[in-house]
Amino acid sequence: MGDKNELLEQYDAEQKVEKNLDFRFLLLVYMVMFVAFLVILPKIYIKNQIYYMSRDINKLYGEYSILKEENRVLKQNLENIRFKNQILDTIYID
Repeated sequence: MGDKNELLEQYDAEQKVEKNLDFRFLLLVYMVMFVAFLVILPKIYIKNQIYYMSRDINKLYGEYSILKEENRVLKQNLENIRFKNQILDTIYID
């Protein structure tokens, strides 16, 4: 019975002892965090750059589509004016 009590007392004493972090463990934690930032931050930066570039590309493509449609309409108007001009020329020449 004495061994049990002695063992329990040692266990209680060990539980009461304050365990501090040593410098090497703290340094290891900081190094792991630093490496994680080195890996994660460039990935975030690249994803943001891709997002902003794709947004700009979509904007430019929308403007391109609008200008292409305007060009088609202007060509059609020009063709109509040329056709009217040819008809008017043939009427006045005769």
